[in-house]
Amino acid sequence: MTLVAAIQPGLSRLWRSDRTLTATALLMLGALAVFLAGLAIDPRVITGAPAWLKPAKFAISTAIYSLTLAWVFGALPAWPRMRTVVGWTTAAVFVVEVAIIARQAWRGTTSHFNVSTVRDATLFGIMGAAIAVQTTAAAAVVVALWRQRFADAAVGWTLRAGMTLTLVGAATGGLMTRPTDAQLAAARAAQGMPVSGAHTVGAPDGGAGIPGTGWSREHGDLRVPHFFGLHAVQVLPLLALGLRRGRRPEPQRVRLVVAAAISYAGLVAWLLWQALRGHSLVAADASTILGLLSWVGLSLGLAGYALACHQVARLREQPASL
Repeated sequence: MTLVAAIQPGLSRLWRSDRTLTATALLMLGALAVFLAGLAIDPRVITGAPAWLKPAKFAISTAIYSLTLAWVFGALPAWPRMRTVVGWTTAAVFVVEVAIIARQAWRGTTSHFNVSTVRDATLFGIMGAAIAVQTTAAAAVVVALWRQRFADAAVGWTLRAGMTLTLVGAATGGLMTRPTDAQLAAARAAQGMPVSGAHTVGAPDGGAGIPGTGWSREHGDLRVPHFFGLHAVQVLPLLALGLRRGRRPEPQRVRLVVAAAISYAGLVAWLLWQALRGHSLVAADASTILGLLSWVGLSLGLAGYALACHQVARLREQPASL
């Protein structure tokens, strides 16, 4: 079986669910191919990373989110108007966002936090306004999910929790737009402020980064909690589907996915705390290790409680079945 034949049924279902979002995802995958070619042939570096790395990362991220949202819409048949508005809004924002990022990469300059010229500041402002609109649209999906009833309660809870955490992850992006103390100090000293905001905490953007992601190896990086928060809507539903394939009883699946959602929220919170402290994930100190161990303990405790509740319920049912 060819790869196309393997993915065609799923792609057809997504197309029927929302053509706009599916078409946007395919467009972003086409753009990704162009950006990967840019990575291969363009040696330029922007703030310490290959010029076409950011366009490539945004292309794949928006493609994944578009397909995910089209799949989520399949669980919201009673909300046709909301699906239409959110689908077109999300598609328009993603096309504008990736187009601006690619344009700035072509020019050899940064797209985010760049206010060095009127043109750059305008483009950055457009991106910020567009993402604010898209985040508002995502909030409408969250409201619909919390009001929707699901035949599979476990999948329903992961969709609700996953989309809510994705919204929280998107909101963490706002922390990056605040001018840093160093930028404000330079502005007060009449040196101007060509850059407003940063994703690195404790140093200017552009330092040594983790291969592939570019996340700082030496300082805090707000892109880490931002990334994990944004992808909660993929991770948690996949867990629910995996548990369903394991033929676990629904009450146990519900308890386990609720435990997983709380654990995932704890992970995002720990990553945000870690970033705001100015510490890299790969430069752990005692507080980092203690925080990580606390999260692991919380996760194991929640999973153990969910499994124990199921065992207690089974024991209570046994006398009635004799």
